[in-house]
Amino acid sequence: MIFQQKSVVLWNTMECSGYYRLGITCDAGYSAARPGQFVMVRFPGQLSPLLRRPFSIHRLVRTDGRTEGIELLYKVVGRGTEMLSLCRKGDGLDLLGPLGNGFTIPDHPGRIFIVAGGIGVAPMFFLTSVLREQGLDPARAVVFIGGRSKDDLLCMNDFFSVGMQTVHITTDDGSAGEKDRVTGPLERAIREARPDMIYACGPTPMLKATARLAEDYGVPCEISIETLMACGMGACLGCAVRPKKQTGKYLHACLDGPVFDARTLQL
Repeated sequence: MIFQQKSVVLWNTMECSGYYRLGITCDAGYSAARPGQFVMVRFPGQLSPLLRRPFSIHRLVRTDGRTEGIELLYKVVGRGTEMLSLCRKGDGLDLLGPLGNGFTIPDHPGRIFIVAGGIGVAPMFFLTSVLREQGLDPARAVVFIGGRSKDDLLCMNDFFSVGMQTVHITTDDGSAGEKDRVTGPLERAIREARPDMIYACGPTPMLKATARLAEDYGVPCEISIETLMACGMGACLGCAVRPKKQTGKYLHACLDGPVFDARTLQL
């Protein structure tokens, strides 16, 4: 079920330079939201910016088992997110969601690799939390987080907070962790012990490299793509993505995704 509602800001705190965590109230129906789904946010009563902005759900905010809010992780990249960074506790926002298709959650998670690049870490913590609730053994899970520099590494402690034991860190400039692309240690880990599933979210080049590794080593892989969305509900058709099979029909991130089987897309 999709809800459109007036939401209230619970908190809006800086994670690190240019990155923020935004807590907002939501309908109790969000308890059924799946990792990988997203919401569309706009400023009520304002014509600029005119369009809503899409954000992955980073985590559910629960009190005594009841879902009362969601947390979004975002980066200031333009006018919309700059305005969002100025919101304070008690401010109102217009919320639409949860939208899109999320990650597949196995009944009995096996060996799982979770790959995140930059702000692509946003849906991966929600995913990890749900996998843990589903019985994921932390000893059989590996998290890979990459960024251009140490300033782009996000939420490492979040993964430790849900019991993850192995978190590989890479940066392009070597300012933190290993100086490499995140797919470097990912490939070494695949060679050492092939996982049952790879989940990934991040920039397109990272997703393309991850999908190629998954195909080369015969590992199932789901990716959450990052793309501009105007409506989030398939009306504008502005978030078209090319399928690998030439069917003459494009897929759309807001309806068919944003999570896809990596084998289905032409990245």
